Amino acid sequence: MSEATGEPDHVLRNREEWDAWASDYVATGERNWSAEEPTWGIWDVPESEVPLLSPDAELDGIDAIELGCGTAYVSAWLARRGARPVGIDNSAAQLETARRLQAEHGIDFPLLHGNAEEVPLPDASFDLAISEYGASIWCDPYKWIPEAARLLRPGGRLVFLVNSVLEMLCIPDTPEGAVGHELVRPLFGLHRIEWSDDRSVEFHLPHGEMITLLRREGFDVEELIEVRAPEGSTTRYSGITLEWARAYPTEEVWKARKRG
Repeated sequence: MSEATGEPDHVLRNREEWDAWASDYVATGERNWSAEEPTWGIWDVPESEVPLLSPDAELDGIDAIELGCGTAYVSAWLARRGARPVGIDNSAAQLETARRLQAEHGIDFPLLHGNAEEVPLPDASFDLAISEYGASIWCDPYKWIPEAARLLRPGGRLVFLVNSVLEMLCIPDTPEGAVGHELVRPLFGLHRIEWSDDRSVEFHLPHGEMITLLRREGFDVEELIEVRAPEGSTTRYSGITLEWARAYPTEEVWKARKRG
């Protein structure tokens, strides 16, 4: 915990890294803001194949929050489908791109600079909480999932996309490391991961611990999708090959609903 700001060290470290990385994600944000059909994750899997969003009729008029919104293209997709989104992100630089794209596309919704583990909004404000590689990996699940539960109304949905547990067990902590066929870290105790080539901090939980946490916070798990990379797809991330991602999931989508 920082004495100066009162924020956890991982929040400050991730803010520093994402402010530095933001320029690398401008083109991706621009492309996704312009896309008609959402695509998800590092393999750009179409919404038609891995549905994170509900049919448009179920999104019309709902209140949604994107936890760790980055350039806020997910919120833009929701807004186009009639939802009322709010985005929160730890990086001011990422939000600067998001605000520019709002102006260029004529889509306006609130954007908050802050930590998704402590959202400055009232209880039971939303019908949907969503995160694609946002709070879902950059915030501590023992903090952000209870916060999502607080923000959701009874019957509200929580949807998030993360790296698969299998990938995290098989990816080495070296700058040139690639996901292989050997386990390089233990499953038991999987939680906080720090990398040797930068100061960022990620969080990943085994499936059993994630289910226990979600149920403890008042959620029923409705679906766990282990994502398979589409044939012929490409990714900017050199540490993962298409061959591996066709044989094993590199990503997973969790869907849960808050009990009434």
